Amino acid sequence: MVIGIFGESCTGKSTLADKLKESMNAQVYTGRDYLRLEKNEAAAKQSFQTKLREAINGENIIYVISEKEHLPLLPDGSIRVLVTADLEVIKTRFAGRMRGNLPAPVAAMLERKHGCFDMEPHDIHVISGHTSVDDVCRKIADISI
Repeated sequence: MVIGIFGESCTGKSTLADKLKESMNAQVYTGRDYLRLEKNEAAAKQSFQTKLREAINGENIIYVISEKEHLPLLPDGSIRVLVTADLEVIKTRFAGRMRGNLPAPVAAMLERKHGCFDMEPHDIHVISGHTSVDDVCRKIADISI
């Protein structure tokens, strides 16, 4: 099974992936992790897409995506999980990554990008702080049956 978890930075994608990894015995890839598969980017991307296609009915793989350009790597049959959060939550979490300081240009970038994944097709929508991991696991199990 392949689960694509996607959304903006600081929405809780990695936290969700870590918890799902434990319950599903899954391998987790994030962003451009696929570059480790081959020496050049094109070959790595192709190898990764093959790995994901083969995993649809095999091993459990979770792919955490925060850049829209990576969504096409998900093969047909993947379970697509959109993770969203309120803009203020995202800003607070991002500031935490930057030792409590959120520079104005970074805040403006977060504001511009906010909602950029909202119209992407998805099977499950997780609203950070409002959806439990147990609910997500149940929904994934229901979809994969």
